[in-house]
Amino acid sequence: MIKFLDLKKITQKYEAEIHEAVLRVVDSGWYLQGNENKLFEENYAKYIGTSHAIGVANGLDALRLILRAYMELGEMSPGDEIIVPANTFIASTLAITDNGLVPIMIDSKESNFQMDENLIEAAITPKTKAIMIVHLYGQCAYSNQIGELCKKFNLKLIEDNAQAHGCKFNGQTITGSIGDAAGHSFYPGKNLGAFGDAGAITTNDSKLAEVIRALANYGSKIKYVSEYKGLNSRLDEIQAAILGVKLKYLDIDTNHRRTIAKLYQSLINNPLIQLPEILDWDAHVFHLFPILTANRDGLQKYLADHQIQTLIHYPIPPHQQVCYNEYHELSFPIAEKIHHQELSLPISPVMDIEEAMQVIDAVNNWA
Repeated sequence: MIKFLDLKKITQKYEAEIHEAVLRVVDSGWYLQGNENKLFEENYAKYIGTSHAIGVANGLDALRLILRAYMELGEMSPGDEIIVPANTFIASTLAITDNGLVPIMIDSKESNFQMDENLIEAAITPKTKAIMIVHLYGQCAYSNQIGELCKKFNLKLIEDNAQAHGCKFNGQTITGSIGDAAGHSFYPGKNLGAFGDAGAITTNDSKLAEVIRALANYGSKIKYVSEYKGLNSRLDEIQAAILGVKLKYLDIDTNHRRTIAKLYQSLINNPLIQLPEILDWDAHVFHLFPILTANRDGLQKYLADHQIQTLIHYPIPPHQQVCYNEYHELSFPIAEKIHHQELSLPISPVMDIEEAMQVIDAVNNWA
């Protein structure tokens, strides 16, 4: 069986260091907001290239807290609009509506599945306060055009970097440092994954970071004194220690993902399959390798019969989810096509070349 993502095997690569890190936390007797968290925040901020990194409980909270902090600072108010891709995981949209803000969804480009920046300006109104870009599947969603729109209309640029740790723009700037603030997820299946839910926020805005840190800690800067109606969203010491180990090897693991992706891109030649456009091979981190096909269910069953696991990212777009019935009348043809046809092939830092070739042969032989 070729697993979609073998987390046990990934952990075994760094088993000794991870065990040592966990034991260090257990023996310390300090399990929240301690030295491990501080050290990981410092190292992650340095890696991303920002002044601040704030560890939080998960990626959704990271995005929620960014928007909530802007509201506390008077930059946004309930009913304001946030532009967001129609093709994304629902967390991007939930973070907006959780704060009483309004998601303005933008359709995608079929070539690379990212938000179509050419459609953004027409959607901007006097109530628009930010553009949230999503570096979906590990590819950079930012463009100079998006940056120019933010300047022209005085909009915040928020990055959903849940799937793109180490991704770059123009081969230099790491995603998570491009915009005003960024939310990161360390869900176990991510390129930089914890052993449970975990997340972070990165920013160069010191005031924003101060408010976010307080909001994530019951709204408190001083213990038992709450300035804000906050929440409990903190990165625990064990997760911080584990992430600290894995961060050291992130770029090495990413390079292996690129090797697998290049094999897929160069050797898959089935006319029934649409491969993604790769804008920059040295920048993409290949959290996922998505393909499109009209008969997705048929291909998925065929691959399963050949002992190859695949996943769908994602079967239902946010505007068609049951919880968002107020958006069911909206139409985003490209995003809907992607959600109906997308299938993610196995890719990971522990997948070997022989396994990749088996996947390629199976995909090419499917009819």
